Amino acid sequence: MKFEVKPANKDVLKQKAFSIRKEVFVIEQKVAEEEEFDEYEEAAHHFVALDEEGLPLGASRWRVTDKGVKLERFAVRQDARGKGVGSVLLKTTLEDIDVHLPKGTYLYLHSQLGAVSLYEKFGFTKKGAQFDECGIQHYMMWKTS
Repeated sequence: MKFEVKPANKDVLKQKAFSIRKEVFVIEQKVAEEEEFDEYEEAAHHFVALDEEGLPLGASRWRVTDKGVKLERFAVRQDARGKGVGSVLLKTTLEDIDVHLPKGTYLYLHSQLGAVSLYEKFGFTKKGAQFDECGIQHYMMWKTS
């Protein structure tokens, strides 16, 4: 499968990222739309994975918080899972953070259980007990850039 990950810094690309998040989180995983789309959309750095026809396959975002940098909203369309889209989204997101922030920045995320191994491959470590977020089990994970 051929695809590319782009910064979703134009409205048309951001809308494609949002469409994936709605498909995966709101429709598939039954997360309330008001929980998925929040007040941080404008401040966050968004990415979208697109296939050869420009159709969205996945999305992610990162933002600065009072704790460090939070990676979040990683979503891959169901028929594109297991094909490397999540890995490339994560790699691209981490590279973008490296461009904007100094080495040694505290990075963290809330990983759904099925994605823990992906984040571990990129050096993230589980921290604390499993917890519920929007009716889905997660682990907090962290690393430094």
